[in-house]
Amino acid sequence: MSGVQDGAPISPTKLVADQGRFRSRRLQRIRESGVLGTLIGSTTISVLVTLSILLVLGTETLHFFQQDEVTPKEFFLGTTWSPLLGAEKHFGIWPLVCGTFLVAAIALLFAVPTGLITAIYLSEYAHPKVRAIIKPALEILAGIPTVVYGFFALIFVTPGLKFLNEGFGSYNALAAGIAVGILTMPIICSLSEDALRSVPQSLRDGVYGLGGTQFEAATKVVFPAALSGIISSILLAAARAVGETMVVALAAGSTPKLTMDVREEIQTMTGFMVQMALGDVSNYGVEYFSMYAVGATLFVTTFVLTLIGAIIRKKYREVYE
Repeated sequence: MSGVQDGAPISPTKLVADQGRFRSRRLQRIRESGVLGTLIGSTTISVLVTLSILLVLGTETLHFFQQDEVTPKEFFLGTTWSPLLGAEKHFGIWPLVCGTFLVAAIALLFAVPTGLITAIYLSEYAHPKVRAIIKPALEILAGIPTVVYGFFALIFVTPGLKFLNEGFGSYNALAAGIAVGILTMPIICSLSEDALRSVPQSLRDGVYGLGGTQFEAATKVVFPAALSGIISSILLAAARAVGETMVVALAAGSTPKLTMDVREEIQTMTGFMVQMALGDVSNYGVEYFSMYAVGATLFVTTFVLTLIGAIIRKKYREVYE
């Protein structure tokens, strides 16, 4: 700089101020570029991880279907799953799918009503001091390791069921489903409570102004207005229940069965994957590759659930917004 502007000298103070603003703008641009680069890098890593998972699942699943013992027809339509019985091997996926959805259905039958009722109570009825105690307790419940829930089902829930009905075995679908329901209930409760509390207070005041009760405001106005978030919480819990591993591996058993009897021992897709991951079979055998085929089936199942959830959320968001 020459120190002269429009024929008039520039004071040293103004010159220093201009230089300070220039450095400040340059640092701001550098920070913004750094933040943008970090965001792009994180997004790229997420995409690459997802693509890597798809590549591994697809490649190993293709190897599975290239084995002489397997046919796609048997895998997708067969009703017998026995990959470890020597010469008589069968790879019909439906017993594992049935066991997975049976446990998930039991879990949701327990978790959805319990979680929603608790969420409505915390959002609409509970005193702030009570909410400040119960909400962290639920979050702690969600943070307990799943293996603890598995032993809880095996040591506490199963003996209680056997006391009520002698038809229950040491491993059964109901005990595993109840434990998974306890595991997923905090997810539904916490997310649904957040959705209910995000509903504007003016809607509640409108109900009270028309002579409505607190119960009517909660069930007829607040609940429908928060339905999009509530459905999201239920779908997230459903995906969590379908993908649960340790609870079903410990409490449900390891016998694949095409049954709806909750008293019987079953095996889920994740339970079978745990069994294969123990290292009791060769890494080059058809039994090993079957683990990836089951994993691909589980991936597609959760992906379809996610798509259905997105469609349902969009529908209810359009209705109530």
